[in-house]
Amino acid sequence: MNHVVSVTLLTEVFVTLFVIMDPVGTIPIFLSLTRGRSQASARRAAWQAVTVSFGVIVAFAFFGQRILNYLGISLPALQCAGGLLLLLVALELLTGKEQEPTSSSDVNIALVPLGTPLLAGPGAIVATMVLSRRVDRIADFVAVALGIVLVHVALWLSMRFSLPILRVLREGGVVLVSRISGLLLSAIAVQLVADAVRAFIAGKG
Repeated sequence: MNHVVSVTLLTEVFVTLFVIMDPVGTIPIFLSLTRGRSQASARRAAWQAVTVSFGVIVAFAFFGQRILNYLGISLPALQCAGGLLLLLVALELLTGKEQEPTSSSDVNIALVPLGTPLLAGPGAIVATMVLSRRVDRIADFVAVALGIVLVHVALWLSMRFSLPILRVLREGGVVLVSRISGLLLSAIAVQLVADAVRAFIAGKG
């Protein structure tokens, strides 16, 4: 088995990305952002968000360091930008000032903030870039690729089966979930910015 795929590296990739991308923790935020949309629209947003996230993660796995070097962007700067973007979304959820759904809003929430930076955020991007550096043979490549695919399958399943939860909670319950997820999301955003500031102070930016 280890000749085909490195089981140790596969496990490490899956567990690391699963913890960072947090499929279970995505559920309340997904419910909040898709509130007021039809089930078909929410399912479409889930597919689009996972596709965008997968594309971003794969792109940074192959070309991440080159992209950042070419643009002159440091990892702490990327982390800080992601944190500020998430903070804007969190404030909208907390104040109840999310935009009403429109014909184009499904694509918008699937791209930003769901696809990135919520799913494919700075933490996931950095982790993927670090893990990709450990690829020395075909078995390592298969392990990293399979780990990324499995995590995104878990993300899609978590959002896909959040729709029955939406039917149980109804409108009032989702509003409550929106406020709670806004608070949690704001804490995540502040932590990202704080980590980036510490990195800048330490001279890593």
